[in-house]
Amino acid sequence: MNDKIRTHFPALATYNYLNSAAVAPIPTTAIEAINSQLTDVSANGSKNYSEWIAAKNRARELAASMLGSRPEQVAFMRNTSDGFASVANGLDWKAGDNIVSYELEFPANFYPWRMARDRFGVELRLCPDRNGRIDMDEFIGMIDSKTRLVSISAVQYGSGFRADLERIGRAARSADALFAVDVIQGLGACAFDLPGQYVDIASGASHKWLCAPEGCGILYISDRARERVEPSFVGWISVATPWDFGDRTQPLKPNALAWESGTGASSLFYGLEASLTLLKETGLDRIEKHLESLSDELCERLAAKDYDIVSSREAGEKSAIVCIRHRGGLDCNAIAERLMADNIVVSPRNDVLRIAPHFFNNSGDIERLIEALP
Repeated sequence: MNDKIRTHFPALATYNYLNSAAVAPIPTTAIEAINSQLTDVSANGSKNYSEWIAAKNRARELAASMLGSRPEQVAFMRNTSDGFASVANGLDWKAGDNIVSYELEFPANFYPWRMARDRFGVELRLCPDRNGRIDMDEFIGMIDSKTRLVSISAVQYGSGFRADLERIGRAARSADALFAVDVIQGLGACAFDLPGQYVDIASGASHKWLCAPEGCGILYISDRARERVEPSFVGWISVATPWDFGDRTQPLKPNALAWESGTGASSLFYGLEASLTLLKETGLDRIEKHLESLSDELCERLAAKDYDIVSSREAGEKSAIVCIRHRGGLDCNAIAERLMADNIVVSPRNDVLRIAPHFFNNSGDIERLIEALP
């Protein structure tokens, strides 16, 4: 990555920012885009409303291209939780159904399925953690003829473990189950091919690797999932011709757009479009290779320090997230606070220190972190 990318991120002038798995800084191009829409509303009211919608749809097209999907398969929600909750409430659960997931999923990919268990009597099967890994054989072995839905994160927030989505997707499809994926820790750091990975539902949000404002949740609904899941939270733009206010008998839209209930925060979509454009112009393949190189360099340099690498670094399992633990028992919260005093930003998560560089980071950032680690 070149220095020009860094100029888009003013936060880098102050911080060694290695925390994009939590919240990424927003580039100046996105801030300018957000301000342009707000300035327009201040000066012109609703005159340019059609352009606000056009910007939202351009953002939708960009998001769809990152997922390998069609634009009409992508709905904007508030966040990842809303996406999964809408699916959990929209499925016609039957007695004896089960859901297969992983015991250490981020809560956004747990509580909706717990609700389905508690409200509808569904069995929730949670695959155990294996020292920061998920045993794919064990996970897939939990899927059976009664499995209605399989859910996993593309990349685990607490370990950086990257799942073999295509393998899980094939197994879910063989059992006629829906396959749901939390993409928030991968979207923007790597490209997806959701149809090719047999993914039926994917939920994520804008404020991590997409480097965009909070509030733009992204929900993918495949054609197959649309036939099985009913939109559970609908409004005036969920219907086929929303501007026909007089027709109260019209059907819902036949795709993911039925999940969009009303108007959203237009300025945020301007920011999202700008951030996605920056990522697209940089190239997701290029970003993924850069992040693999940076995370590999980080792990190599850690060999000189008193830390164990918790994250799997096996081919196909590693990601841009590297989690470490001090061998001498130093508390990860204390380490994070000490680094923050040096303007180095990382996150304590559970009992590990999580390091998450993005495309604006470079080798100098890794060297500075290694020197500062106690």
